[in-house]
Amino acid sequence: MRSLSLMLPASLLVLASNTVAQTATTLTTESGSTSKVQVIASAQPFAFYDSDAEWISGAYAMSNGWRLKVDPSSDGIVAQIDKRHPVKLTAVSRDRYVTPDGNIAMEFNRGQQGDEMLMSYVPDPRTAQIVVISATSTDTLAQR
Repeated sequence: MRSLSLMLPASLLVLASNTVAQTATTLTTESGSTSKVQVIASAQPFAFYDSDAEWISGAYAMSNGWRLKVDPSSDGIVAQIDKRHPVKLTAVSRDRYVTPDGNIAMEFNRGQQGDEMLMSYVPDPRTAQIVVISATSTDTLAQR
C-alpha cells in the first residue's frame, strides 16, 4: 500500500519535469547511451504601449446590464463596473488584460468591428466557478 501512495507523487514529478526540458533524441553507441536534451526558453514579455490602452478605453454595455468604464494606466487599464471600486488590470498582450491575482481577465477587440469585449472573473476564490460576460462598446472612442 505504501508503494502505491509513493507512485502518485513520483509520476506527477516526472510529468512536471517534461514541461521544463524535453528529450529530443537518444543515441546508442558501443560505449553506452547518450541523451540530447533541448531546453526551450520562456516567451518574451509583452511590450505595452500607452496607445494600446487608449484604443480600448471608453464605455461598454455588458450583457448582464452592468456598465463598464475603461481608462488607460501606466502598464494596462483601470476598469470600473457601475459604481464599484476601480480595478487595475495589467496588459499581457495587446488585447488581453488581467488582475495580478488572475481572478479577472478582459479580452478586447473582439467581434467583426472590434468593438466587443469578453470578461471572465472568479466570483469566489474558494470555488471553481468562472463567470464569463460579453460587452459591446457604447462610445466611438472604443470602436474601431
